[in-house]
Amino acid sequence: MGAEIGGAREVREEDAFEVDAVAKWLGRDIREVRQFSGGASNLTYLLKTDGTDLILRRPPAGTKAKSAHDMGREYRIQSALAPVFPYVAPMIAFCEDESVIGSEFYVMERVAGHIPRKELGLDLTPEQVRALCINVLDLLVDLHAVVPDAAGLTTLGKGEGYVARQVGGWIGRFGKAKTWNVPSYKKVMKWLDEHQPADRATCLIHNDFRFDNVVLDADDPTKPIALLDWEMATLGDPLMDLGAVISYWVQADDPKFYRQFRRQPTHLPGMLTRKEVVDYYLAKSGFELTDEEWAFYEVFGIFRLAVILQQIYYRYHHKQTSNPAFKNFWFASHVLHRRCLSIIKQVS
Repeated sequence: MGAEIGGAREVREEDAFEVDAVAKWLGRDIREVRQFSGGASNLTYLLKTDGTDLILRRPPAGTKAKSAHDMGREYRIQSALAPVFPYVAPMIAFCEDESVIGSEFYVMERVAGHIPRKELGLDLTPEQVRALCINVLDLLVDLHAVVPDAAGLTTLGKGEGYVARQVGGWIGRFGKAKTWNVPSYKKVMKWLDEHQPADRATCLIHNDFRFDNVVLDADDPTKPIALLDWEMATLGDPLMDLGAVISYWVQADDPKFYRQFRRQPTHLPGMLTRKEVVDYYLAKSGFELTDEEWAFYEVFGIFRLAVILQQIYYRYHHKQTSNPAFKNFWFASHVLHRRCLSIIKQVS
């Protein structure tokens, strides 16, 4: 392994933990700890050992949504998925004893490969980029085809009414995390409440499916070999998962003010557009939607992203974290609000 793994940097002082305590609990020598800078929710660290390199996941400090950051849940989901979905990292151990580092955490093996960030970080032709894009979308389709019974995950969700619970839940979260410098989202929330459809299906959904949560094969970087960050996975409507995917999908012809918030390489020649992504997924999964019906899922996905960013910004705003990466999340809220209103106007 080289001296630097993409995204792994020196541990921020506020996110440091007692390394010797983890080494003793794990029963392995830890030579070095690095922190991945990409995550904005749970904290992720690289543990360099004399054997296999490991990944440690733990929650952040500060105010957290009640149901979020459940390390045991994230660990159990991946452990259960391993026999039926070969795209999860091998789990090592889960620690529920908060006295070790001040919180629960779990450790897994690092899957060696390339993780795309804001830039792809690879020299691929447009044809290869298109193949990569389609293969990643196929990964989402494959995930949604997992039979929860086969993975022992039938108790992961709450049954029918997923869409309604999500709409109500995220509206409530926004109210608790709102700061004075972001839009009220009143019109968006009212529209979502009035236009929510019944559940189309129930399956295992990832809820944070992005390129920077996918590990690509080092020998053939058009092929995904692992899917990371299962913090928000649950049983729910797959079209809501697709809406979350699209919320992050910034394409080359988007307005400049929107492109500045791009966090994955969806702008590259060869990448599918948002409409092509939706059409491809619907064709592969067998769902049929009109543009007006799809608008709900897209607007909800954008609103949900705005709430996630707002929850993170709330911590920065109230000085619960000093991470400068979160400083301008309030402005992103304005950009996402504008996009929601634009879509609503198109279908009204």
